Amino acid sequence: MKILRRTLIALTTAALLGAGAVGSAAAADVKSRMIRFGYGLAEDTNQGRATKRFVDEVAKLSDGKLKVRAFGAASLGSDVQMQNALIGGAQEMMVGSTATLVGITPEMALWDTPFLFANEKEADAVLDGPVGQKLLDKLQEKGLVGLVYWENGFRNLTNNKRAVNSLEDLGGIKLRVMQNNVFLDTFRTLGANAIPLSFSELFTALETQAVDGQENPFNTILTSKFYEVQKYLTVTNHVYSPWVMLASKKWWDKLSKDEQDILMQAARNARDFERQDTREEAARALGELEGKGMMVNTLTGDEVQRMREKIEPITQKVAADVGAELWNEVQQELARVRAQ
Repeated sequence: MKILRRTLIALTTAALLGAGAVGSAAAADVKSRMIRFGYGLAEDTNQGRATKRFVDEVAKLSDGKLKVRAFGAASLGSDVQMQNALIGGAQEMMVGSTATLVGITPEMALWDTPFLFANEKEADAVLDGPVGQKLLDKLQEKGLVGLVYWENGFRNLTNNKRAVNSLEDLGGIKLRVMQNNVFLDTFRTLGANAIPLSFSELFTALETQAVDGQENPFNTILTSKFYEVQKYLTVTNHVYSPWVMLASKKWWDKLSKDEQDILMQAARNARDFERQDTREEAARALGELEGKGMMVNTLTGDEVQRMREKIEPITQKVAADVGAELWNEVQQELARVRAQ
């Protein structure tokens, strides 16, 4: 009986130890892999810092087996070029704008809707909820795996022509926008001469006056040093702009479940870090831009409403393009968040 009891104790202990080992990266189905991760901004930006956090999280969660090599400052190409590389399996991962995905997944135009979100709380709830996940899932049809959304932030206008205090002040300004029909249609409807251009070419275009202005979050305006080539900044908060972390489906499908789980958890951890970091930086960036000599003004509520009314056809077109079902889902989710 004593022998039997000792045997049972030994077997139970071994089973418990074994169960614990399964959860560790050392015992998990994780191979040594090198992962190329591309992003558009510089290393010392919010995007660069969050990428560094992702690199560190992957290394920690995989016991160093999965190694992420980060390539910043668009060194692997523009967002569109990197997306194509992921689809073809020539690159493993990236983070970039959702706006450049509209060409392959039209529903992504939902996030480009002018004045869709009033604040970050609304954006987080929708992006991390069922609507956001539905759009990420659609990317798999196109050869991409969407992991999580990061925050680029609310977009605002800069230019070298004049202070934009009214709708009419946008008239004739050569404004760089992303290669995205919603952005192009929105600013053309508002009277600007909207010109599509990749981000990697933007500073030079502003410096040589090939374009008069651009629109981006405060953080990007500051870290990209647009204050060196732009005089006026107008606070419009016209679009909340998310980034999305992507993986090549060809590559992702070859990973084990454990490897996928590690990358997803690291992505979520990096997302939480990135949002907090981005919001703290945005709170400081506007003051720094003023300190560097930019002339800052904020659109009045009346002028914002005039712009909303002017671009109502664009909003309705987005609703039609993404589909009534999806549009209604996001409006219901926003109503729920606002009610809380």
